[in-house]
Amino acid sequence: MTALASDVGVGPLLRDWRRRRRISQLELALQADSSARHISFIETGRSRPSEVMVLKLAEHLDVPVRERNALLLAAGYAPRFTETALDDPAMGALREGLDRLLLGYEPYPAVVVDGTYTVLAANRGIAMLLEGLPAKLLTLPTNAMRITLHPEGLAPRIRNLREWRGHLLAQMERQLALSRSPALRELYEEVAGYPVAEAHPDDSERDEPPSAGPSFALPMRIEHDGRVLSFLSSISTFNTPMDVTVAELAIETFLPADPATVSYLTSR
Repeated sequence: MTALASDVGVGPLLRDWRRRRRISQLELALQADSSARHISFIETGRSRPSEVMVLKLAEHLDVPVRERNALLLAAGYAPRFTETALDDPAMGALREGLDRLLLGYEPYPAVVVDGTYTVLAANRGIAMLLEGLPAKLLTLPTNAMRITLHPEGLAPRIRNLREWRGHLLAQMERQLALSRSPALRELYEEVAGYPVAEAHPDDSERDEPPSAGPSFALPMRIEHDGRVLSFLSSISTFNTPMDVTVAELAIETFLPADPATVSYLTSR
């Protein structure tokens, strides 16, 4: 059984985050307007940091909002950040704003996911790309990574699958280096273990070379209705979130990477 944060103590947790960020005690002390000696005392449990100091260190260590609550609890303080369900009435303005953003981005695809890539909202552009997928992958709650990389999902349709798969797995690895989410780790191990079909000997263009598409960013090239559509992906998050749910929201938009994709989507 995993020990509770309050059982571990705030010192070892802060030391772990500092080492994850590859920052020395002196560097952290200078950033937090403290001393290396005080940081050392906190990490070894010889000194109990104030609530303000815990939050200051967490900010300089770029600790995720969810984990900042864990640090506060370990130090003996109450959690500072709420975790409000997206369907809570208090989130009404946020939901409306997200819906307007998704609608305004049509006909191009856009989706909202949480910290483990569960799909919370999507527009008609995304629905178009998912046409024909098996119901088991679209049963709620749907997961964007699972849908994309599953051998019965979008994977067989993605022309540059090996490149795109590598990009998505690297993205998840970066997230895992910044967080301690068991759910995200479990998802990563699942999707990383999916088999990747070999290209058919007669289908030389199936797994396209790295030079295909724009030179400034990796596109996702996906088959749809007899065409190959090309998209560039952009991910947006909220600045200075004060709620765990909001902190973990991400809006991914897919921008057409060539004129043919633009023409097809705008003519539908």
